Amino acid sequence: MTALADMDLGAARVFAVNLDGKAMAALLRAEVKQQIGRLAVGGATPGLAVALVGDDPASQVYVKGKVKACEEVGIASTLRKLPDTTTQDELLGLVDAWNADPAVDGILVQLPLPKGIDQRAVIDRIAPTKDVDGFHPHNLGLLASGRPGLVACTPAGVMRMLSVYGKAYGWTPAGKRAVVIGRSITVGRPMSLLLTNADATVTVCHSRTPDLAGRIGEADLVVAAAGVPQLVKGAWIKVGAVVIDVGIHRMADGGLCGDVEFDAARLRAAAISPVPGGVGPMTIAQLMRNCALAASARRGIAID
Repeated sequence: MTALADMDLGAARVFAVNLDGKAMAALLRAEVKQQIGRLAVGGATPGLAVALVGDDPASQVYVKGKVKACEEVGIASTLRKLPDTTTQDELLGLVDAWNADPAVDGILVQLPLPKGIDQRAVIDRIAPTKDVDGFHPHNLGLLASGRPGLVACTPAGVMRMLSVYGKAYGWTPAGKRAVVIGRSITVGRPMSLLLTNADATVTVCHSRTPDLAGRIGEADLVVAAAGVPQLVKGAWIKVGAVVIDVGIHRMADGGLCGDVEFDAARLRAAAISPVPGGVGPMTIAQLMRNCALAASARRGIAID
């Protein structure tokens, strides 16, 4: 099998290296499929339980992609579709049942949740060992202390992308100035912790950060997860910087864009992730990896 580090990203370029999340995700899924094969030999096929509450169109698309990825790598998935009238107690009861089910290694409650359901209460109810989203305070605490645990899928996927680029081009986050735009528990906070653990000097920016352009202009690495279309202008990017765009937005013409002004940024960056086809596929692939890790830890079967 071809290792992620061996993937050819292209030796010559006019613009920034395109960090092809689709290609990287395909390789990661292939690795995970082999790991799940080792679990299956030990009689432990991983199980992922997914709850989809309400009829949010974007959530339905995301869940469909996750279920399909499970089928590709050999994870047994269970999808429970619940109406938007579902109460918090009903959802918590479902989580409790999955926590107690030995066939379930990972639990995923698709966000956002309908009004009237406390998102934090639901996240906190998931057993940390089955928290494949990596949002539970226990797993965030492990990450903050630099100890192994289940890490949020998008930041973990970003680190995998940076590793592929780094091995191909001799780049490392260590000693670099990194700017993370956004401070959510889903991306910004764990991303900043992962980069700190990788010995980068990290600045976390947000809506109240003064002189955002100046901060970004000093950064060797920019991770944009603000949720604002094309917030980061190409002219702000330091020449030779690596740019990771986590955002995805629907434009008026029906096309998609990210948090970064892509066409202008790629004229200055050394490498940049596209939207779509960048971070998104890596997030789902990393979810599969987290399921395998959770099953490995719970069942005591090594996969690496």
